[in-house]
Amino acid sequence: MNDATDNLIEIRDLDYTRGRRQIFRGLNITIKRGQITAIMGPSGTGKTTLLSLITRQLRPDRGSIVVDGIDVSALNQKELYRFRRRFGMLFQNGALLTDLSVFENVAFPLREHTKLPNRLIRHIVLTKLHAVGLRGAADMMPSELSGGMARRIALARAMVMDPDILIYDEPFVGLDPISMGVIVRLVRQMNDALGISSILVSHDVQEIAAVADCSYLIADGKVAASGSPDELSNTSSEVVKQFMHGMADGPVAFHYAAPNYAEQLLGRDVE
Repeated sequence: MNDATDNLIEIRDLDYTRGRRQIFRGLNITIKRGQITAIMGPSGTGKTTLLSLITRQLRPDRGSIVVDGIDVSALNQKELYRFRRRFGMLFQNGALLTDLSVFENVAFPLREHTKLPNRLIRHIVLTKLHAVGLRGAADMMPSELSGGMARRIALARAMVMDPDILIYDEPFVGLDPISMGVIVRLVRQMNDALGISSILVSHDVQEIAAVADCSYLIADGKVAASGSPDELSNTSSEVVKQFMHGMADGPVAFHYAAPNYAEQLLGRDVE
């Protein structure tokens, strides 16, 4: 493949403002086809917002997002609906439907978007549940699942439509070490076995290093660094060093921008 066909998603000169706060300032990211691309950064840097922009839930103020040659901003409603079917999404909290069984949670996208017969739906759902190791939990309810099991069921649902692009929004949050290891392995296996492309939003540095082909670290509305996990670990950037090594002190402040503490606390000017 040449560089043009190898680029699945191209984000160029992206600006996005929410209220008075500018989230992105001239953001540039290229996501390669067939790879696992990680989007990292401190909390509040707009990682989840970026996913919403890619899937056109939000519109940028300036710049372009092109997915497989399609200018996302130019899509009409019908085209957008068809476009979104190319994505599978693993939400931050799993977002399982609490009144449906595990089987029906995974079957839901098939029942919503296709006219497949029940027999074929059953075959597909059981295949996906088997892939995440939970075929035996098909009749369970979400309230009966552990956190790790729920995340794996959500992954089965995310890939049930055989998407071209699989998005993971903080897939490792709240998992025990064993469940985390299982999810990391599944992310890699699903990407390679299905021949898809994956976008993984996370701030878990160790897990990203184990699974990502390329990582982007976002800070102050732009890409602070990009490259393989090893390249990011060896960077000279103080912002990247602080994030990658979990340093308390550095250019990324702990406190969100706020008025003078004493003035706000006492409600009067301080001499």
